[in-house]
Amino acid sequence: MSHTLRIFRDRREAGQVLARDLAGFRGRADVLVLGLARGGVPVGWEVASYLGAPLDVCLVRKLGVPQWPELAMGAVATGGGVVLNNDLLRSLGIGQDTVDEAILRETAELRRREHAYRADRAPLRLAGRTVILVDDGIATGASMVAAVRSVRQAGASRVVVGVPVGPPSVCRQLHQEADEVVCSTMPHDFHAVGQVFGDFHQVGDDEVRELLATPTVGPAPGPD
Repeated sequence: MSHTLRIFRDRREAGQVLARDLAGFRGRADVLVLGLARGGVPVGWEVASYLGAPLDVCLVRKLGVPQWPELAMGAVATGGGVVLNNDLLRSLGIGQDTVDEAILRETAELRRREHAYRADRAPLRLAGRTVILVDDGIATGASMVAAVRSVRQAGASRVVVGVPVGPPSVCRQLHQEADEVVCSTMPHDFHAVGQVFGDFHQVGDDEVRELLATPTVGPAPGPD
């Protein structure tokens, strides 16, 4: 994986590059791809298409501090994976009741969004599968850790994290949670996920729904 600053045209191109970095999983019947909504879904669609794997969505919600909602005291993911910033909770004197209330509230919002994205389609079963979690990049890694924990709770046999970009230190830390971490570019001067994208528009709900409803194709025969 490269430590130089690589620029991707958009999320779709980033997904095509990441897909080739994940080529070892191509054509395997046990593999499925989960795109973290919303920005990870266009990347995940390209990965799933190249690997010949099914695609589903994984949602993660920040747990905001009551007085300052933009300040994250943790994150919760589809299926109940939770990450908490215990140092922050201690320093602000935030009790368990407040944390539990935030988890309940955000979990309800996760379910609502999941239904909005997936409509009447049942979520894919993760038990015994190799699950590749894809986002458009990682910064602190908290959202991805929550997603990894949720997928493990759902019984995945192997959890792989795949992202186009992230800081080297966070990519290393994610190895403590995931079985494998694939990050296409890890610039030493990382300051934001968007720095490596020419087009980093906000992905809308309609785009997510459309991609999830578009079948991912099987791998092409023969070598690339």
